[in-house]
Amino acid sequence: MSRRRSLSFAELFRATPAKSSLLTLAPLALALGQLSNSYVNGVSPIVSIGFAVVMLIFSTVAMSHHAAEHRIHRLEADYGSNRL
Repeated sequence: MSRRRSLSFAELFRATPAKSSLLTLAPLALALGQLSNSYVNGVSPIVSIGFAVVMLIFSTVAMSHHAAEHRIHRLEADYGSNRL
């Protein structure tokens, strides 16, 4: 029987550190930058909070897509070598 095992965040970072960093840290930095920019310049926080929420949702969806892509590559590497 096949066993489903979820890929941990640390495993994904060890396997592909550059792409994982870009998909998690860059949107977080953009969200924090936008929030601080609105605070410094006196812009309405509603726009900045909306942007931050969208960036966090983007990061979550992008990382789940990246994890699925990594699982597919790992499966192809494990079972693709058994072909005749």
